[in-house]
Amino acid sequence: MALTATVYKLGITLSDVDRGVYERLDLRVARHPSESARFFWLRTLGYCLSYEEGIAFSKGGLSDSEQPPVSIVDPTGVLMAWIDVGSPSAERLHRASKAARRVALYSATERVLLEREAASRKIHALEEIQVFLLEPSFLDSLEQHLEKHLELEVVRSGGILYVTVPKGIVEGPISEIRLSA
Repeated sequence: MALTATVYKLGITLSDVDRGVYERLDLRVARHPSESARFFWLRTLGYCLSYEEGIAFSKGGLSDSEQPPVSIVDPTGVLMAWIDVGSPSAERLHRASKAARRVALYSATERVLLEREAASRKIHALEEIQVFLLEPSFLDSLEQHLEKHLELEVVRSGGILYVTVPKGIVEGPISEIRLSA
């Protein structure tokens, strides 16, 4: 018998001061049984912090390795942004940067490991890929607050990410870097 995804209903008040984006998001986020809480939070926060018109989670979820976890498509169907999470392979980043006009990666992986992977193969437009690093301990702190119905406030300001959950505030740095080969 196949395991099914758990659907989380998240009401998120987004205040991305660094980008000037202020929205109320009502999300239904499916979490596959094999998906770690860290990956779930990276994917959800990547969606929030990349939010703009046309954003969507992948329809295939984790099982479709050919699609980004989050993407932005314009009204004509052109893939504007490929938003990945975790520590994708150099081949995947290369494919992403050829397929989309913009690529962003949200990760809790050490910079040196990401750069080592990036150096393993030529990646198209590597210097243009936005990489946002979050602390693993920040994501682990969020894990204990994950519930099937959850109201959150997500604020990014001055390189700090604040997530207000019913039992308090979890905060941690978010830094943008560029990978080099």
